[in-house]
Amino acid sequence: MISGKEFWARFPRSISHWLGYRENAPKPPPKYLIHVWSFIAAFCGLCVVQVIFKYSSYFIERGVPGIIASYGASAVLVYGAIESPLAQPRALLGGHFLSALVGICITKLFSLMPDEEMFNSLRWIAASLSSAVAIVVMQITETTHPPAGATALLPAVDEAVWALSWYYLPVVLLSSTMILIVALILNNIQRRYPIFWISPPTAKPVLPQTSNSA
Repeated sequence: MISGKEFWARFPRSISHWLGYRENAPKPPPKYLIHVWSFIAAFCGLCVVQVIFKYSSYFIERGVPGIIASYGASAVLVYGAIESPLAQPRALLGGHFLSALVGICITKLFSLMPDEEMFNSLRWIAASLSSAVAIVVMQITETTHPPAGATALLPAVDEAVWALSWYYLPVVLLSSTMILIVALILNNIQRRYPIFWISPPTAKPVLPQTSNSA
């Protein structure tokens, strides 16, 4: 079976470098560079997402919010804690999408109540249940991304998100993708991201040292 490292090594360095591949583990940069690039990447990433939704007539006509609030928390991980397993692409993309799906499905089930007033009075339960179920779904699929817990509850507590209905899913997927693209560009200038795409690299077993008998 081909390992992730062997797979990315097949690509030209001009491509694989921006996908997180390094032949040898890089030395950690000085802390001030980490701070500088975290600031630049977070600022640029969140700006890109907001520009897309705030100034595109396509999204404005559909009432899409300028940004899904949970991506502010994603920026902390994806641009500031880039080595965390919770910040890797699988968690970012899968965690947000699955949580959005859970949130929409559960809130829509609650909305089937015959009385709209009853539905509105119980939306807080839908929000809590959505986040709780999303946590378990992320655990099962190994896509745990803490900010996605907010993505799950937004359909129940945010009227603008609830109005999007199923259109919430592509909005979340596009937001995650843009956050990821900015991370691949800016995080790889003097740092390395991602550490892995699908699963973390397995550590090589350390063989016990044998002493040579005289």
